[in-house]
Amino acid sequence: MSGRTVRSDGDTSAVGHRYEVRSRTERYRGRIFDVVSEEVAMPGGGTGVRDFVRHVGAVAVVALDAAGQVVLIRQYRHPVGRHLWELPAGLTDVSGEDLAAAAVRELAEEVDLTAGRIDVLVDLHSSPGFTNELVRVFLARDLADVPAPQRHERHDEEADLQVVRVDLDEAVGMVLAGEITNASCVAGLLAAARARDTGWSALRRPDAPLPG
Repeated sequence: MSGRTVRSDGDTSAVGHRYEVRSRTERYRGRIFDVVSEEVAMPGGGTGVRDFVRHVGAVAVVALDAAGQVVLIRQYRHPVGRHLWELPAGLTDVSGEDLAAAAVRELAEEVDLTAGRIDVLVDLHSSPGFTNELVRVFLARDLADVPAPQRHERHDEEADLQVVRVDLDEAVGMVLAGEITNASCVAGLLAAARARDTGWSALRRPDAPLPG
């Protein structure tokens, strides 16, 4: 596939350059992500080939209860070969579903909770050197249990989930001690602690526009 497109329309370059895509080749197409190669115009007149993962995107949820505890899950992640502490999270792969609804769905599916209030905490590009994946992290409060008959049946790695509640400050301590390394979990916990300490004044509405 070829064409002249600009990946970051409206983006500002230090040297006034526009990174036009001269050609694009799809190397792999999957359910969650594709792998593509693009030939991109570089400053100085040359071009460079950039391989990257084109991802559907994801949401994550810092679920904060009335006692000031956050809900963490411990899940096996095969690419790193071990269990990681994470937030309830999942893909934005349901057609027509908005991000806040996806977050509420993942909260129910992974930890059997509903939320009476949900706000945007932080957005992050998980690893922009090789993927366009964008993760929106929400803050969920006014938590309640999903009724037992309505709970989601978990399969594969999710059948092995460990769910715990940890004081928010203790969770931040786990981040700083290197015990939590999942990017959206690190960002979400630090953002939640900052938001709490500033009286929740910087929270964004659930339908706030995504960056870019």
